[in-house]
Amino acid sequence: MNIKIIGSGSYIPKLKVKNEDFIGYEFLNEEGQPLGHSNETIIGKFKNITGIAERRYAEDHLTTSDIAAIAAQGAIDSANIDAETIDYIILAHNFGDVKKGTIQSDTVPSLATRVKNKLQIKNPRCVAYDILFGCPGWIEGVLQANAFIKSGMAKRCLVIGAETLSRVVDPHDRDSMIYSDGAGATIVEGTMDGSGILAHESATYAMEEAAFLFFGSSYNTQHDRDVKYIKMHGRKIYEFALTHVPHAMKNCLDKSGYDISDVKKILIHQANEKMDEAIVNRFYKLYDKVPSKDVMPMSIHRLGNSSVATVPTLYNLMVTGQLENQSLNPGDIILFASVGAGMNINAITYKY
Repeated sequence: MNIKIIGSGSYIPKLKVKNEDFIGYEFLNEEGQPLGHSNETIIGKFKNITGIAERRYAEDHLTTSDIAAIAAQGAIDSANIDAETIDYIILAHNFGDVKKGTIQSDTVPSLATRVKNKLQIKNPRCVAYDILFGCPGWIEGVLQANAFIKSGMAKRCLVIGAETLSRVVDPHDRDSMIYSDGAGATIVEGTMDGSGILAHESATYAMEEAAFLFFGSSYNTQHDRDVKYIKMHGRKIYEFALTHVPHAMKNCLDKSGYDISDVKKILIHQANEKMDEAIVNRFYKLYDKVPSKDVMPMSIHRLGNSSVATVPTLYNLMVTGQLENQSLNPGDIILFASVGAGMNINAITYKY
């Protein structure tokens, strides 16, 4: 038995924030000094590297659990199931519910419990919990659902990835332009038709790599030093990803028994366009092959990096025909892959 996705949903916030909206920002370096370039130059270089032209921020009155519930309801409707038949709600996030204008993360009760409440699921045997696994959290949640279903502990799971990164970014850090908000959700259950998860790979590198992403003070030294923001060592993450992710993808594909020529789409975490392209190119190089131009659908140009939400949102956009010139057909072999804080890596070979 495999497990497969039978329904998907997403929430893409309506508030668009374009690159030019950052023109008036005061970007500083780690020592709190000006970067020495005009914001036009900084933003231009940012666009060339990341591919991001705009990103989405959640509306002020919405929290991570709110948008997670919206995406979850979309997945339930898509699957055409009774929500009371869900055995597990697994919600991947990293920062909890951070209300607009506040500085504290709210994680009690868990966001999964809040989503269960918002969905008004009465069944007490529907177990709801959160996972913190960096950007690969949704994929890891799917792997946990896979284990639950294969072991007989569950028949059907709701797996969600949701985040409001716009509320944990330092406005004086140019990396703040990368991050965005969003939510993606899927319903998964067992299948005997040969589709679904064929193989998977997952790993945590926690020696030198553990603090590549971290919580740190604002680059503006006049700000409260006790207020923390998401920070990263971008070059180290880039080098780590290019070194390890292609091999994880190869291990995952090889375990499935399928050939690189069978892969129709790679749905990779949308963090940085240049990095994603380099990862996919290196992956194909391991087989002495070159990827086709349309093998890697992209949403980062207009949605930015919404962490755990990027992969399930990308999947939902594809299956609902919302990505231009991108589609999935029955029998297609797909690779899901992600890398993020931990440093964590995972991948799934999946037959659509």
